[in-house]
Amino acid sequence: MIPAAVLCAKAVRNLIHRVPRACRALLAAPALGLLLAAGAQAQPFPSQPITMIVPWPPGGGSDIAMRLVADAASKRLGVPMVVVNRPGAGGTIGLKEMASAKPDGYTIAMVATGAIFAQYNNPGANALSDFEPLVFFGDDPIVLTANPKTGFRTLADFLGAAKTNPGKLRNGNDQPGGSSHVAASLMERRLAVKINKVPYAGFAPTVQALLSGELDTITVSAPDVVQHHKSGAARGLATAGAERHFMLPDVPTFREQGVDFIAGTWRYIAAPRGVPPERLAVLEARLLETLRDKEFAEKARAAGFLVQPAGRIDTAKRIAAEDDAMYPVFLEAGLVRARQK
Repeated sequence: MIPAAVLCAKAVRNLIHRVPRACRALLAAPALGLLLAAGAQAQPFPSQPITMIVPWPPGGGSDIAMRLVADAASKRLGVPMVVVNRPGAGGTIGLKEMASAKPDGYTIAMVATGAIFAQYNNPGANALSDFEPLVFFGDDPIVLTANPKTGFRTLADFLGAAKTNPGKLRNGNDQPGGSSHVAASLMERRLAVKINKVPYAGFAPTVQALLSGELDTITVSAPDVVQHHKSGAARGLATAGAERHFMLPDVPTFREQGVDFIAGTWRYIAAPRGVPPERLAVLEARLLETLRDKEFAEKARAAGFLVQPAGRIDTAKRIAAEDDAMYPVFLEAGLVRARQK
């Protein structure tokens, strides 16, 4: 069967040859434009590499998680998904690049918990409404982790030192607006203590600062501290999850130690507002297939991640609920400075 585009091209050429030579150029240019436009519309999506922006440095939990996603999703999309790290300003730099990208589906990004706080506290941050949710990746509880030189073995040890020396304990987290910084701030309020929050560009440098002795404690996601806790280079004191983390079974939760505190990092993947619905549907479908794949889930679990896949509608509902729950806390703490809800 002869393709319709070929038949159309032949018809146009026959038409052009039947008119005077002087008029042919006038007909040919619009005809060529129509053919090119038809070809562009018929081109399947995706037909070129997709950029996945991770707004944090290489080596951290978010980077590891999204590289796992990109590698597996590339096979289902039929084009490479390339991870690009754009750290800075608590994740807002990378997300701004994504939100301002051409809304054609070829630029997406990972969004984490800190984006909720950033929109209210950082004038340069995007509102969550600037992002189009695609899929939910999962949750990671924050683990309060200590340098062994502190001598802390339990949450009670940490609390005793924090209350005896207010503002002295150096606690590492990400920059203001990041999920770790938010968790540390909420922990201060819940435990009624004052700590010296030291910001870093991401979880990887935060962990390294703890290991080197620059810090007394850190509040980062479980996957970032698992290997160091197991080796004895760091010591997990309390997990801020509803239950113990499957890779840190010997670290009790805050609740088990008498403090009702839950906090952590959730991650989802988003596109800029304005991407055509049919392209959003393709991205959602291929990413969901990836996250629901048994082999992928096993790889993610081995790296310390519990994958909890959800599509666009459920992800949007989850983020809206988180926003509604966290906003009053920020407001009460005087942290709403850029925009109000």
